[in-house]
This record gives sequence, structure tokens and C-alpha cells, in this order.
Amino acid sequence: MRSFRNLVALSGAVTLAACGGDTRPQTVGSAAAPVGTPTPTHSFVSPTESKTYEGLGAVQHYQYSTLSDGAGQAGQLYAGDANTARDSGISLTYNPRDAIFELTITRPKGMVNVAAFRFQDPAHRTDFGGAIQPQPGVPNFDSARQIQYLEAGSGSGSLLSPASAYYTSGYGAAGSTYAVGADGYTSTNQTFFYQKPGTTTKYVTYAGFVRNTISAAEETPTGSVTPRLRENYSLDRAAFVFGERTNNTAVPKTGSGTYTGEMIASVAFNPNLDTDPSAPTYLQWMQGTHSTDINFATLAVASTFTGTMLAPTYDAYTSRVHSLPTGSVFSANAIGTIDLVNTGGFTGRFTTATFTRPGLGSFTLLIAGSSFDGAFFGPNGQEIGGGWRIVGGTPDERIDILGAYTGKKP
Repeated sequence: MRSFRNLVALSGAVTLAACGGDTRPQTVGSAAAPVGTPTPTHSFVSPTESKTYEGLGAVQHYQYSTLSDGAGQAGQLYAGDANTARDSGISLTYNPRDAIFELTITRPKGMVNVAAFRFQDPAHRTDFGGAIQPQPGVPNFDSARQIQYLEAGSGSGSLLSPASAYYTSGYGAAGSTYAVGADGYTSTNQTFFYQKPGTTTKYVTYAGFVRNTISAAEETPTGSVTPRLRENYSLDRAAFVFGERTNNTAVPKTGSGTYTGEMIASVAFNPNLDTDPSAPTYLQWMQGTHSTDINFATLAVASTFTGTMLAPTYDAYTSRVHSLPTGSVFSANAIGTIDLVNTGGFTGRFTTATFTRPGLGSFTLLIAGSSFDGAFFGPNGQEIGGGWRIVGGTPDERIDILGAYTGKKP
């Protein structure tokens, strides 16, 4: 059985930690390093030292219950929150000596709280394929992205489906539906995933977090003699970046540059509540790319995002009706301003956002609120990374998109 821990760890083969190789003076008196000093070998890609990073991104929480008599999702409670470079609430510590990675998330507005937990069993490392895989709700991104997965948890009781002991032993079993428990079943599984540093960027990388807490209880409705099962779901998601941030004094003050890279996002998309109040909301992931133009002289920032939707993860006893099919294409534009003093990077908003949906046509979002935050990474701002959020504003819809992105100059 996998043990449920309060911290997250990586294996010795994982390459996450601090960036070094700084050739500037290393002493308080600004004297040059002594002649003959060995060239530092530490870097974000090849870590040798323990270091703590602040994350920049977004979180969301969705909890509800479903009933075996088909009453839909009840007791719904949803929350989301995106942070800035100066208001993190996400921290990660990686110690390469012991291969331990600790994750803490404290975002009360998003109702996500992760109290520094650790994956330290080598078997916590997992991947897609085979009998043991990441749990449902964990994105299976393109293999070229080189995403690393770690998972741990605990549970007890019996399952109605799937017929697998993995769900109660802290292991996952990939699928399109969460575990369906029998009376008395309970489990909490959490998965941390990240892009291996050096895959697309050298000083920053993106990561995500999935925590699914599921329980089941038998109950008999008032006035009935027939029992039914209630499945309770508490679902947490996070997407963020972390890495070696650029000192404010080293960020360029003149010229311009274009940064290109990858992005991920977790999406809640339910535009059907006005026509069908029982329409379920499902969480699903998106993968894509982004391009950001920065004018350091005028402080102007402009970005475009393009993404492709992955399949939603279903629950028990709901209709599975959803309006964002797998393969739907997302496109959006954002603008921002560099403000190193007050934000530690740049911040802004989205101006447009649209989904092009196979068989359903395009869907243009009415944006009620949005955020576009970023910071510079590397010795001289060679790379960027940040988080973003778009909140839908049409009445009787639940639309919320929360993501993270990284990029580098050519």
C-alpha cells in the first residue's frame, strides 16, 4: 500500500533544483572569485543544491455529490484563484541529495490547501501505460513534453468500479471516470506532475497538481424503503511555473523580444445551466502554446494563446453531457505591462477568448474577469513564465479557465 504523506518527493533521476553558474563576484566585497576556483556545475537542469522556489499560477476547487438514483450533481461549491509574482502561496523545495520534492499550496480564495507533503517512495513515480497509471483527472499530455508524474494516496473500502485494488492503495489507474465506491468507500489520491527542466526551457518549467477525494455512503431517502448511494467528490487542481527568477536589475530596460513556449490549463466549462439546471460540470485539461511580445522600453506586453482540449473526467450517475468536446481549439489574446517594483514581473488582462468546437461551432467567451501574470527567469531575462485565468461572465454559466505558461527567446 502506498502511504499517504504530507510532502512530495522525486527520484534521484529527477532534475529539479536551483540554477547556478553565476560568474559574477561571489563575495560581499564584490571581489572576483579566486583564480583556480572550480567552475560551478549546479544548474536548474542539473541540480546539486537544495533550493526552495515560489510558484506562479492558479488553482481551482470543485466539490459536489451525485446519487445513484440519477439526480445529478448536488451541493455544488466552486472556487478559483490566480496569484501574482509577489503573491505566490505556492512553494516547492527540492533536495537533490535525498531526491525529495516538497510542495505547499496555500490559496484560501481558491479553497486549495496543500500542507507540505512528500512522495519519498521510489514507486510513487509513475507514468501512463501498464497496470499502474496516474489517477483519472491527471492529463496525459503529448509525450514530447516529457512530463514526469508522482502519485501517492490512501483509501479504504470496496469499489463498484473499476475492479481494482489500486484505488484503495494509493496507486492510480488511468481512465475517463473517477472511482465509484460502494458503501463506506473513501480515498484521497494526489498527483504532482511537471515538465522535465531542459525539455523546452532552461531556467523555468511548468507543473500541475491533482487531488481527488472521493467517498461513498448508502442512504435511504425520506419516505422510501429503497436505499441509494451517494458519491462525494472534492477535486483540486493547480497549474503553475517555478524556476530561477531574474533579478530586477538584470531585466532589460531597452529593446524588445518575442518569447515562445508551451502552456497548460485546467478548464471548467458548463454553459448549459440556464437550459438544463441539472447539467453536470466536468473538469478537463488543455495543452497548447503561447507567444509573448515584450517591448522593454515602453513596458508593453502582448500574448497569444492557442490550446487543444483533452477529454473530461466523468463521475458516477450523471449524464456525461458536456459542451467542450475533445479536440476543441482555444484561442485568446492578452495584454499587460511590466511593473517590476510592484508586481515583480508583468501583469495584465485578456481581451478575447474563443473555443472552436468540433460539431458545435465556435463559442466566444464573455469575459467577466481575467488575469495575465508573469515573471522573468534566467540571468538576464532570457525566459518567462507565469499564470493566467479567464472567468466567464454570462449569467447561469460556469466557465473558468486557469493555466500556466513558459517561454524563451530564440
